[in-house]
Amino acid sequence: MSELEIDAVVFDVLGTLVDEPTGIRAGIRALDPSLDDPRTERLLTLWQQHIDRESRSVLDGGRPYVTSEVLDREAAGLVADAVGVDDPTAVAELALSGRRLPPWPDTVAGLARIAGRFPLIGLSNAGRTALLGINAHAGLRWHQALSAEDARTYKPGPAVYELAVAASGGPPERLLMVAAHAWDLRGAQSLGLRTAYVARPVGDPPTSSDRFDLYADGLADLADQLDRIQGLSG
Repeated sequence: MSELEIDAVVFDVLGTLVDEPTGIRAGIRALDPSLDDPRTERLLTLWQQHIDRESRSVLDGGRPYVTSEVLDREAAGLVADAVGVDDPTAVAELALSGRRLPPWPDTVAGLARIAGRFPLIGLSNAGRTALLGINAHAGLRWHQALSAEDARTYKPGPAVYELAVAASGGPPERLLMVAAHAWDLRGAQSLGLRTAYVARPVGDPPTSSDRFDLYADGLADLADQLDRIQGLSG
C-alpha cells in the first residue's frame, strides 16, 4: 500500500456516487402512480437494459455516438410505451429522471474529505448536460468534471480515461480511479491508472481474478485508507 503514490483521484459517478436505480424508479412511479413494485422493477430493468445495450453498441462501433441524454429519452419512450402513456411532456419529464439521482448517504461527506487531500476529477458516461444536472442535484463536489461526450464514446473505451490523464497533466500511474464497477476499473487499468473498488448495493463486483489496488466498503473507508497512504508517503 505504501507504493501507491497518487496525484489525483478520479471518480466514476453513476452507481458509484449516486443511486441511479432509485432516481429512475422515482421517475417511473411519477409517470404512472398505479404501478405496483414488481411492475416498476420490470420497467426499471427495461430502461437499464436499453442503456447498457445501446452504449455498448456505440462502444463497439455498431452505432454512431449519441449522448446519454439521447439514450435516456429513448429509454423513457420505451417505458412510456410499455405503460400506454403517449404524452410527450410526460415522456420528457421521465427522461429527466436520469439526472435526478440521489447521492449515496456517504457520498457528499466522503468527497469533501478526500478533496481535502487530493484534486478530484469526476469521469462519467453521462453527457455534459446530464452530468451538470446530476452534479447539481446530488451536491457533488469536484475540482473538475469530465464527460465521456468529450471522447465521443463510452467507458470502458480507452479514450474516456485518457480525458482524465490529459486533465491531470501527469502519468496515468499517478491517478487513482474509483468505481463500484469492476469493468470500469479494468478499463482504467488498461491505461495504467491505479484502481480502487468501492462496494455499493448496485454495480459490478470484482471477480476472483481482479487485482485492484484498494478495496473499500464505502467512501469513509476509502478516505481512511487514503489518509494512511498519504501518511506513509509523507
